[in-house]
Amino acid sequence: MVRRAFERLSWPTSELQLQPPDGQTLINFDTNFFTDNTAPTTRSVTLLGQQVEIEATPSGYTWDFGDGASRTTSSPGAAYPDLDVTHEYASEGRVSPSVATTYQGRYRINGGGWQQIPGTLTLPGEPEALRVRSASPRLVGTASY
Repeated sequence: MVRRAFERLSWPTSELQLQPPDGQTLINFDTNFFTDNTAPTTRSVTLLGQQVEIEATPSGYTWDFGDGASRTTSSPGAAYPDLDVTHEYASEGRVSPSVATTYQGRYRINGGGWQQIPGTLTLPGEPEALRVRSASPRLVGTASY
């Protein structure tokens, strides 16, 4: 019953953060990915007349980069300059990267001791729009000597 409640309850999905921001990146450039969804979330339910607290803690993240590549980590990534989860796109185009969050659960009845819920629960995240572009260096301006 607790396992079924764990699966039915609403848990937060991870919001994907991208760097560089503004929905654009460059080919052959480290694009940085991270999420802030790291804290446990607790919900209360009544099962068989007993008060049951269920806690879901993010334990893994599956990064879908939107170009056919993916990576699974225990890390939520990190903001620049701590490039923890990065990906280089090989060609121009529009992609829709996302991050799925895997939760481990535990529960307690009437404020007693915590017990693990067997298995995990994975929730997909919303894809973000990202345009991969190419860039060429160009000298501009005039020099005066």
